[in-house]
Amino acid sequence: MEQRARLVRMHDTDNVAVVATRSGLPAGERVDDGLVLREAVPQGHKVALRRIEAGEAVRRYGVAIGYAVSVIEAGSWVHEALLRMPEARALEHLPVATDLRSAAPLPGQSFLGYRNADGSFGTRNLFAITTTVQCVAGVVAQAAERIRRELLPRFPNVDGVVAIDHAYGCGVAIDAPDAQVPIRILRNLARNPNFGDEVMVVSLGCEKLQPERLLPPGSIALRDERDAQAAGATSGLHVLRLQDPAHGGFSGMLDAIVGAAEPHLRRLDARRRETTPLAGLVVGVQCGGSDALSGVTANPALGHAVDMLVRAGATVLFSEVTEVRDGVALLSSRARDAEVARRLVAELDWYDAYLRRGGADRSANTTPGNKAGGLSNIVEKAMGSIVKSGTLPIDFVLGPGEKLGAGQRGLGFAATPASDFVCGTLQAAAGMNVHVFTTGRGTPYGLAAVPVIKVSTRSELAEQWPDLIDLDAGPIARAERSIAEVGEQIFACIVEVASGKRRTWAERWNLHNALTLFNPAPIT
Repeated sequence: MEQRARLVRMHDTDNVAVVATRSGLPAGERVDDGLVLREAVPQGHKVALRRIEAGEAVRRYGVAIGYAVSVIEAGSWVHEALLRMPEARALEHLPVATDLRSAAPLPGQSFLGYRNADGSFGTRNLFAITTTVQCVAGVVAQAAERIRRELLPRFPNVDGVVAIDHAYGCGVAIDAPDAQVPIRILRNLARNPNFGDEVMVVSLGCEKLQPERLLPPGSIALRDERDAQAAGATSGLHVLRLQDPAHGGFSGMLDAIVGAAEPHLRRLDARRRETTPLAGLVVGVQCGGSDALSGVTANPALGHAVDMLVRAGATVLFSEVTEVRDGVALLSSRARDAEVARRLVAELDWYDAYLRRGGADRSANTTPGNKAGGLSNIVEKAMGSIVKSGTLPIDFVLGPGEKLGAGQRGLGFAATPASDFVCGTLQAAAGMNVHVFTTGRGTPYGLAAVPVIKVSTRSELAEQWPDLIDLDAGPIARAERSIAEVGEQIFACIVEVASGKRRTWAERWNLHNALTLFNPAPIT
């Protein structure tokens, strides 16, 4: 990255640079190398560094992000209307395992976590109430509030109660091939390490997604079977069915849920944090409300932190299929071996077909806010998104809603839609216990199940939202701090948050987005 006083050029072959100046640059402004701007250019938007001929590639990050539809003079503002977007790279004849970089291990790193029976670790100590169908969501929400108000004061070591509700469970083609996706997402959400296997299932009774199908026997380890049986467990699961005649009306339903919660809370309250190697961390990384500075500041700094985490033994998940699709060759070349590359391509190919069925394509990804922030199209956005995955080899690939398996450690691609809420939900189902979210335009996004660290791409956003942004990467654009320095800051913040030594702003304000399933199957 070449840093000038007011422009940032990402690669020496680029013929455009991004305006880093807070208020943009006015027409007639002369920048460091004598280039004079032909028009005003807002912050984050691109300036032509030389004359670009019609049909010539417009290059940023060293790749063609588009082709000029007409001549673009030096000093011009380069935006979406001036570009023809490249075709997507075919998912064949890709480089495989050609860019496998190694880095020295980073030993001796640890955090304070809650040990679970399956060997995983939680960064929070939460009680979960999962549901089989949306019909019970209102009852569960009120029961959870009663638990917080009446029971949690007696159990000070419990961090909170999470109600896993969703718009699924009935009125759906439950046996359709793609129905496995939302069902396994729900199943694996309940198995998130921050819940410590303390999960209650609330069912209506008549829905298609029956409790035994959601959580088959043995999928949640009950620590005290007598407590489960006393609370009405069936088939090895701790289940409450609201249509059961034992529950006398609404108040009876609430009383049953609140009463059944106490054994779970008692077990959770007995847990204590313990020092564990960073191998117990599963960090999900994501960006939302992105702008053209995302790929300059926050995302490369996060990528540096990702490399540090993997070197220290942690597992990191990056995602967002449409935001990596145009950089598939960059990823296949980092695949650990041919099988990882095959899995990666298979997931991208499945999603291509999914978009075609819906009459959409990858260009549907970019939002008005992305474009206002200087991103001309999905190709440019993808190049800035991929850098948050760091530089090390990709060790494994997960399908939508799949959970980390034994031996799946290191850097992994978890295939998810790019939607903030859906991506976060699927990463939580995969086993994420800390989330890092970069943003340029800004979002108060948060999750109840997992702490979310928000990193701003611009200092202006951090100043505007000082009680929402946890860390500012903006100084990179002003050449006041390096990518490595901010990356090390992110790494330290992750360890502090995971250890319970620091609460994110989203946690302090109880800002929680809804868990949102990905359901490609038909609704009846």
